[in-house]
Amino acid sequence: MNGVTPDPSDPIRNSDALSRLKLAQALDRAIYAIAWERAWPILARLLTVVGLFLVVSWAGLWLALPFLARAIGLVVFAGIAIAVLLPLIRFRWPSREEALARLDRGSGIRHRPATTLTDTLSSQDPVAQALWQAQRERTLASLKRIRAGLPHPRLALHDPWALRALVMVMLVATFFAAGDERGMRLGAAFDWNGVLAPANVRVDAWVTPPLYTGKPPIILSAANKEAAALPASGPLAVPAGSTLIVRSSGGSLDVVVSGGLKEVAPTEAAPKGTNEKHFTITADGTAHVRAPSGQPQWAFAATPDHAPTIALAKDPERQARGGLQLSYKIEDDYGVTGADAQIALRPADAKDGSKDSDGKAAARPLFQPPQFPLVLPNARTRNGVGQTVKDLSEDPYAGADVTLTLTAKDEAGNEARSEPFNMRLPERLFTNSLARALIEQRRILALDANRNSDVYTALDALMIAPELFTPDAGCYLGLRSLASQLEAARTDDALRNVVASMWAFATTIEDDGVAGSVNAALRSAQDALKAALERGASEDELRVLTQKLREAMAGKVRDLARRAEQNPLGARQPFPAEVQLILDKAVELRQKTQKATPEQLADLAQQQDVLREQLQAYRKSANSRANKAGDDKANQFTRDRKCGS
Repeated sequence: MNGVTPDPSDPIRNSDALSRLKLAQALDRAIYAIAWERAWPILARLLTVVGLFLVVSWAGLWLALPFLARAIGLVVFAGIAIAVLLPLIRFRWPSREEALARLDRGSGIRHRPATTLTDTLSSQDPVAQALWQAQRERTLASLKRIRAGLPHPRLALHDPWALRALVMVMLVATFFAAGDERGMRLGAAFDWNGVLAPANVRVDAWVTPPLYTGKPPIILSAANKEAAALPASGPLAVPAGSTLIVRSSGGSLDVVVSGGLKEVAPTEAAPKGTNEKHFTITADGTAHVRAPSGQPQWAFAATPDHAPTIALAKDPERQARGGLQLSYKIEDDYGVTGADAQIALRPADAKDGSKDSDGKAAARPLFQPPQFPLVLPNARTRNGVGQTVKDLSEDPYAGADVTLTLTAKDEAGNEARSEPFNMRLPERLFTNSLARALIEQRRILALDANRNSDVYTALDALMIAPELFTPDAGCYLGLRSLASQLEAARTDDALRNVVASMWAFATTIEDDGVAGSVNAALRSAQDALKAALERGASEDELRVLTQKLREAMAGKVRDLARRAEQNPLGARQPFPAEVQLILDKAVELRQKTQKATPEQLADLAQQQDVLREQLQAYRKSANSRANKAGDDKANQFTRDRKCGS
């Protein structure tokens, strides 16, 4: 034997090639096992240092330390890690002889079987070769017992106090204790920019609530960082939609946000020499100024803007001229900016589907239901009761069964709706029977264009026996004109013109042509003055509108006097007591209008409407009494003639 250690992979004989392959694999495992036993104690110490660093980070120690202490702590941990890794410099990869020796020890057989298989014979003596071959066969027979064995790093010798287990337990505990803040707490260890930041850098931060809230800005001062960082202080409550503004006087500005904070572009340029960032707070979140340092982490709790509430304070009321008075209560946390009244036909009047139960086509209204804004008690009403008077007497929906719904909106776009209220819209009261019939047919046509044939039949019926029912030629010709216009209407626009003509003709019959223009002028002047008061018009504009309203009211008083003089009991007879009281009241109202304020003129106009309705009621009663007296005289004359005969 020459003692040379050849490569076991080189085949000596074909019969032991498989045995040599197994020996080579066992030799590789032995090399790796020895390398692991040498390197693992060093790596275990390094992992213990890393675990201790994570424990300190997740426990929140870096957040409580000043920036200089953070820098020192990070340097200390880095130094310990480097010291632990220094033994790796002396690390040597295991040699072949060391691996063979490990296999010899692991086999449990004396005379180094693994080393023996790698030896070679240099002698050519037949006896020596026979002995050599017999010895190799015996060694190959015991090859199954050659094993590298498992690595044994013997960590107990390097860590007799088992500190690695303690670090592992603390690592698991702090992992769950940190929760979602693991990344933030770990990153705080590297947040020591303040050590290198200039001493004259200043950071200002404040929260600006939305303008509609009426709340002042909230200053986030660096002087209060200790108090703000205390967990007991809790998040800072701010209205949702507020803007966080962070401004630094120099250097770079690094702000990290989380949760419901989102960076937005500034609306205005930052002052010269400063850096500024804006963030919108839509939900709970945090903000942390990492550079320049010296600022705490601010936590915000966004307070949502609740929707307003609106409800009827009492049932809607009818006014003297057929107007609708609404009283409602409004509430909101920051104030309502707008409110509307929406009216829809009741299900009894507006059927769903294309056809009703009788197979007829569904109603096809010619006009949209009325919708009008409500007067707010204040520009931004947080809690108050408002009142709105709307004249809907000329609207085609007047007198129909409807559902009233009030809506309110705030600055944030939240909308609230009141409980639906079923009612009948107030309408103008017509004392003339023909005018009442026309208004009824007008409403039928306006709410359902499919019933135009029914309306035409009703108009044609009103023209039967004109010498008995419509002796006035003007009324008969007006009805004939309306019927012809309706018969020729083929489009919705033409039908709308018919509706307008029916209203004009009915009011002409009711007001005898003169009072209609007087009432229209009074309503126009009153509405113009009311709108000017609501929008805060100038004194000059109010003075002009007030004068126009006084003139319209004076014309109304003159019309009342003219109509009172048309006494059904005879023009030469003195006025009855009821008519005289109406005239005296009209004169009194005319005197009051000379010195009335714009706010008082509206009440005076309503009082004049009451007088007008009283006068119409008296005339209707007087006509009834006169007709009855005439009938009694005719009956008496007939009886006298019968008796004389």
